[in-house]
Amino acid sequence: MYETVTCGIRINVTPQYLDDQSSPEDSEFFWAYTIEITNETEKAVQLRSRVWHITDGQGNTEEVRGPGVVGEQPVIVPGSSFSYTSGCPLNTPSGIMVGSYQMEDESGALFDVAIPAFSLDCPFAVRSVN
Repeated sequence: MYETVTCGIRINVTPQYLDDQSSPEDSEFFWAYTIEITNETEKAVQLRSRVWHITDGQGNTEEVRGPGVVGEQPVIVPGSSFSYTSGCPLNTPSGIMVGSYQMEDESGALFDVAIPAFSLDCPFAVRSVN
């Protein structure tokens, strides 16, 4: 699990390689990741948008932006959490994801919350130390 806290918003990420949806012989690798967003502040917050930077094992980076997550812009009240699961395909057996959420508090102020960098590693990938 990967974790970070920004402005009282805790982000936990758990990635999982999906062997049954991957096809290594075709250079198709797929991961699911579950994210739990916990509001440790005293104000409700709403997740407005997300930005992802996805880098494959060859160093190619793709940026993904959009409103909310999985079609939702959840309001997270103090002391509660919102969880969702999404996925990421790569054409290499390893990669890394990192990003941020834009949140809005009760007063309408916008702020960014870091999503910790997390690795996407095929359990069968050959690893080397550089």
